[in-house]
Amino acid sequence: MKRLASAGCAVAAGLLFVSGAPSKAAPDTRSLPMQFEVWAEGPPQVCGEKCRTWVSASGAITADTPRDFEAFAKSRKLQGMTIAFDSDGGSVLGALALGRSIRKLGMITTVGRTVDLANVENGRKRAKLLPRAYCESMCAFVLLAGVERQVPAEARVMVHQIWLGDRRDDPTAANYSAEDLVVVQRDIGRLAQYTVEMGGGIDLLEIALKIPPWEPMRQLSRDELRLTKIVTAGEATEVISSGPSATTSAGLSNGARAAVNSRAWAVHSHPSDGRVALGRSHPLTVEGADIGVFDLSFSCGDQGRDFAVTYTEQRRASEDGKSPALLRDVEITMLGRSLPLKVASSRMPDKAGELTTVATGRVPVELLQSFAERNGRSLTVETASPDATTVIRVGNAGISRVLPSLVSSCAASASRARNSARQPAGRWAKIAD
Repeated sequence: MKRLASAGCAVAAGLLFVSGAPSKAAPDTRSLPMQFEVWAEGPPQVCGEKCRTWVSASGAITADTPRDFEAFAKSRKLQGMTIAFDSDGGSVLGALALGRSIRKLGMITTVGRTVDLANVENGRKRAKLLPRAYCESMCAFVLLAGVERQVPAEARVMVHQIWLGDRRDDPTAANYSAEDLVVVQRDIGRLAQYTVEMGGGIDLLEIALKIPPWEPMRQLSRDELRLTKIVTAGEATEVISSGPSATTSAGLSNGARAAVNSRAWAVHSHPSDGRVALGRSHPLTVEGADIGVFDLSFSCGDQGRDFAVTYTEQRRASEDGKSPALLRDVEITMLGRSLPLKVASSRMPDKAGELTTVATGRVPVELLQSFAERNGRSLTVETASPDATTVIRVGNAGISRVLPSLVSSCAASASRARNSARQPAGRWAKIAD
């Protein structure tokens, strides 16, 4: 889930979502800089005289992508052709320049994954254009560049906030200067201007700016695709085949900002028994609306085989005073492994309507150590209650520095426990003699 850093002053955005494996084994081109190629539909005996021609645009948008596209278009007749995107986004400035180049050529934009059939006829490379593809983050704004814009029902268009590319891995642990804020606000202004210029709905920017970088990207519904004018008028109504976006909830914000006690992993005393633990606090949000805060901590577990994990959450009442519902499920996903936690307590809200929940579980030692080994890794905390689902990504900033302290403390505690277990037996043996 690592993001691409933007070049120069640009801002990177979007998470990496990989679509199903193609029929022909090939590397995932979405992780590489965007490449362009002209294709003819095939096999010809299937599509006959109705074989389509299109330009594939697969990969990440970088600061060099507009220049690469201009060079590609210079030697080809692309006027009015369809360009199909399969991209996880990238540079803000690169995307805006690419979009303007596409508009100049009067191209049609769509979302699709190109699968090479390894068949060349009369100099034309044959391929299939599969509708199940992703257009994420800044790719959604590039779609606006088409004079006609189409999104197949199986395709996914997903958005979230733009952010400084070198601080996306763990945004709440990073530092920000006044110059950083200038960069972000400048690019938001450029995005707004571009959106209006392309005839898009400003609602697209409003939806994207709700989603902070620690939440999953927001999938646009068919109604939202039409509202934001990502699809052009006259497109037939299509039904999304999958379920709703992973982040859904009732509105639960009271407008206050959550207080973050620690912006990176640090050693502290476990609140229940004073044991040494690694802890981290993080805002709890749903589509950017603050609904509370949670603490995640790891402490000594069972004789060096695992660590005990404790999730403690304070969730606030909604703006209309409605108390939050009791949590039913809490789950941590670390390096692709899901670890359900047991909800130990979810106390009824206090007079202020705040709900406190504690969930506990175990994490293998080697899994936490692997999480701490390399910068940029993150874990995901998911919660579910009758009125809200939250999905929060937490980075590993600082944990590699403090994890050895926890390991040493756990080893010392285990040694003391072993010695303590042996001593009583020795005393009783002496008395018996």
